[in-house]
Amino acid sequence: MTDLTDTQTLILGTACARENGLIFPVTANLKGGAVGNICKSLLKRGLIEEIPAADPDTVWRHGEAGSLTLRATPLAHQTLGIGDAPETPEPTPVPKHQRSGTKQEAVITLLKSEGGATIAEIMAATKWAGHTARGFLSGALKKKLGLTITSEKVDGRGRCYNIPSA
Repeated sequence: MTDLTDTQTLILGTACARENGLIFPVTANLKGGAVGNICKSLLKRGLIEEIPAADPDTVWRHGEAGSLTLRATPLAHQTLGIGDAPETPEPTPVPKHQRSGTKQEAVITLLKSEGGATIAEIMAATKWAGHTARGFLSGALKKKLGLTITSEKVDGRGRCYNIPSA
């Protein structure tokens, strides 16, 4: 068996026990960048691999191909002495149920409209402060949902943000 720390063994063992083999969510109680350091080490050893993320709650990082998550490899199962890795198909994105009439839905509708929306328009539609509207664009929409948001300066309106059509 490869020399793994107790925490590495715990994280890897938990992933191997899951039907889909995903590392996230991590159940170990770790602080700071410890999870990232452990995952980088396991990646380097070939015990885990990056795959497209189907669920925003399991995102490891955002790459050129989109959101990525981590999954235990057959080598991980062998290293832990668990036996053969289960046959797991590549994950396919599953649309989450979204409530209607939410502020998120309102902002997305504004951003998809012709000409997009300014921060002031988002603030008026949601009753949010400016910093909340900007944080929502970068956090919830870009990072969590993986949406592409573009911006440009428009004469007479200022900076307009939009979600380009696919």
